Amino acid sequence: MLLEINPINPQARLIDQVVKSLKGGAVICYPTDTGYGIGCDLFNQKAIKQIMQLKRRPHDKPFSFMCFDLTDISQYAHVSNTAYRLMKKNLPGPYTFVLPGTKLVPRVMASKQKTVGIRVPGHPISRMLIETLGNPIVNTSVMLDDEETALADPYFIDQYIGNRIDLVIDGGMIFPDPSSVIDLTSDYPEVLRIGKGDINPFR
Repeated sequence: MLLEINPINPQARLIDQVVKSLKGGAVICYPTDTGYGIGCDLFNQKAIKQIMQLKRRPHDKPFSFMCFDLTDISQYAHVSNTAYRLMKKNLPGPYTFVLPGTKLVPRVMASKQKTVGIRVPGHPISRMLIETLGNPIVNTSVMLDDEETALADPYFIDQYIGNRIDLVIDGGMIFPDPSSVIDLTSDYPEVLRIGKGDINPFR
């Protein structure tokens, strides 16, 4: 199912429709500031397993997830003063921050080191989805193992994986540009991947 939502001013009734599906265990494709992502409600284990099968993802390589803001992050990760200052200056934005997870995070979403990857997206649709749902949304790229190029056009995404997920949100064309990944588990930030987000504040 392809559902068109205004990417600048998302229609509340359509967001409510998607959130209702998420609460029912749906796996969706949705727009973010770094491209289209596949996701579900963080607390729906069945939906997470469905995404793992879709992505052929090993259980020891958890997905990142998206929070609404820093207050939200503090429920799911232990945030040091240094990490807080750095994130406050750079969020929302195209970053994934690696942080020590709290007990609130489902076991399947944490690494063996008990760390989690957390994003606060800048895209209006993904932000409104998270805020309306009331808890984080799992996030992984649309690109599958057997596909070299991540897809930018929601129509083609729907053609490609629409029969394997519940809903594709059409928020217009978004060319993929992965987030920068920053490890904030110690006193000094470590850049793990250079992506769309400016890494200079973390050097």
